[in-house]
Amino acid sequence: MRPRILVTTPIPEPGPSLLSGAADVTVLEEAPTYAELAERCASGEYDVVLTQLRDRIDAELLAKATVRGVSNFAVGYNNIDIAAATERGIMVGNTPGVLTDATADIAMLLILGTGRRVIEADRMVREGRFHGWEPELMLGADVSGRTLGLAGFGRIARATARRALGFGMEVLFAPRPPHDRAVTDSELGEFAGKVRKVEWDELVAASDYLSLHVPLNEDTHHLVDADVLGRMKESAILINTARGPVVDEAALVAALRDGRIAGAGLDVFEDEPLLAPGLADLPNTVLLPHIGSATVSVRAEMSRLSALNAIAMGAGRIPDHPVNPTAWPGA
Repeated sequence: MRPRILVTTPIPEPGPSLLSGAADVTVLEEAPTYAELAERCASGEYDVVLTQLRDRIDAELLAKATVRGVSNFAVGYNNIDIAAATERGIMVGNTPGVLTDATADIAMLLILGTGRRVIEADRMVREGRFHGWEPELMLGADVSGRTLGLAGFGRIARATARRALGFGMEVLFAPRPPHDRAVTDSELGEFAGKVRKVEWDELVAASDYLSLHVPLNEDTHHLVDADVLGRMKESAILINTARGPVVDEAALVAALRDGRIAGAGLDVFEDEPLLAPGLADLPNTVLLPHIGSATVSVRAEMSRLSALNAIAMGAGRIPDHPVNPTAWPGA
């Protein structure tokens, strides 16, 4: 029998063609509620579910699920309880390595856009409030020559560092905030002698732009809270392209409103798609709708990888990109 695959949200090509050629596919036209998704996963009608980050696959859902695989249309998988899935013998797949450059581009865009007040300036022109060049019109923050602090130094952070060095920025990094670890020159590779490792507290205090590139876990939930915001420079700008809950969004609104930091550029939010009260009203922000991976080529590759993961799991094979390969110890 062909495997039966549930797709919780329509995805771009080539995923649909790959799936339809290898499986019986059900695509939901509207995102399911948690209860609807839990019911479908427990129905016995599907072998694999292809999910999105907004689909919550927690221990309660997994305890009743009859699927044998979850293919996440994302690099991250903080929406899935991996330990519970592994305990239940449910394989999880993701799409690693596909959005590094696209997300680094967005991080750099937010650095430039927030520092140079691009959204405010664009709105001024569109609203007819631009009356000609003036010496003090829309003065922003320098980027070249300023210090970029990278929280984390994985693939996306390194790609961001590469771009920032091209803009003449000084680049500091903390490899595993809020903790620390040693980093050798051989591990740094091309960045040896070009970037400098510091501990988290120094990164917070020294950065003109503090850019977050950490996974969401117990250590990094609210990594940037009121205390951290209070220790940043008043002229500093916070950039987040990682996960929304890495930042205490209510504390960020207060810090921005009270002038404790100068601005924030965000592509992710703590309770997406909702924003913390007051965030959208602040002029010193650039707010994007989670578009770090939103290029045609990247989303197509995410579609391809997630479809191939789903097809493999449906056929009883460990996918090319398993998050928890020990879920099927005999495979």
